[in-house]
Amino acid sequence: MCTRAMWTTRDGAVLVGRNMDWVQDTATNLWALPAGIQRDGLVPGGLSWTSRFGSVVAAAYDIASTDGINTAGLGAHLLWLTEADYGERDAARPALAPSIWLQYVLDCFATVAEAVAAMQSTDLQLVPQVDPFSGQDIAVHLVLDDAGGDSAVLEVVGGRLEVHHDSGYRVATNSPPYAQQFEHLRTFTGFGGDAPLPGTTAAPDRFVRAAYYVERLPQPDSDRAAVASILSVMRNAAQPFGTSDPARPYISSTVWRTVAHLTAGLYFFESSFRPSISWVRVGDLDLSAGQPVRLLALAGEEDLGGDLTEAFAPSEPFAFAVP
Repeated sequence: MCTRAMWTTRDGAVLVGRNMDWVQDTATNLWALPAGIQRDGLVPGGLSWTSRFGSVVAAAYDIASTDGINTAGLGAHLLWLTEADYGERDAARPALAPSIWLQYVLDCFATVAEAVAAMQSTDLQLVPQVDPFSGQDIAVHLVLDDAGGDSAVLEVVGGRLEVHHDSGYRVATNSPPYAQQFEHLRTFTGFGGDAPLPGTTAAPDRFVRAAYYVERLPQPDSDRAAVASILSVMRNAAQPFGTSDPARPYISSTVWRTVAHLTAGLYFFESSFRPSISWVRVGDLDLSAGQPVRLLALAGEEDLGGDLTEAFAPSEPFAFAVP
């Protein structure tokens, strides 16, 4: 499930591409969520907070935030990790459900460093949860990036949060855990080894290809060219229809992709089921406290495309899935 690649241009623009690979269409809509919303972790003894920042998120089935950007320029991306192990519930630790993990980060933090420090200091715990649509246990890791070019991959293994935090961590896919991905990467040409560039749909091979191509992107002469450039990498790492393996959800067809232009405040969405790209100017949405939740209904729409900033409509908020 998924590939993420971050690219910082010579002029300091930070763009992040993400493919959503899944065993079925996730009926994804875009939501504009204002600051000032009170939320909790959806579990007894869980975290509670009021959102500091507004955000635009891509929601799976309208029960979980899976990708998005906030008004401070922080991006977040939820990817599958089979090895994720949340451990036994410790009532002394603040907890939350995986379905709202990404939203918690976008609500509360302006930078990667701020988010990492807070989650480490609170000894955050995730709790087991089942995806009610696929029946899969939700096993995920969270990838963060910001307008300053910082990056982090957060994994819960053995019940404890493991943080890989460095601006050089530009690519993430799925299994194996992040440290092992780098051991694999070093065996290939251009990264210290002599193995040729791999071409399979396996997560480690997608990791290598994305890392290889994002390093070789030419410098763009416009934001339009920059978005096209990162999209070219994401399409190379995408998985065609017919490649899904129900027994291994981390090997699935690409159902949609996004690009977050973190420095310009732009968020692009491309469905694999229609030949058009939609985008949102996040800075032109009033996401201050007191504004309504707004919905851009993309699921089932065949002809939407272009700048859809003005197409969001007030809506009741979606309900995050409770474990």
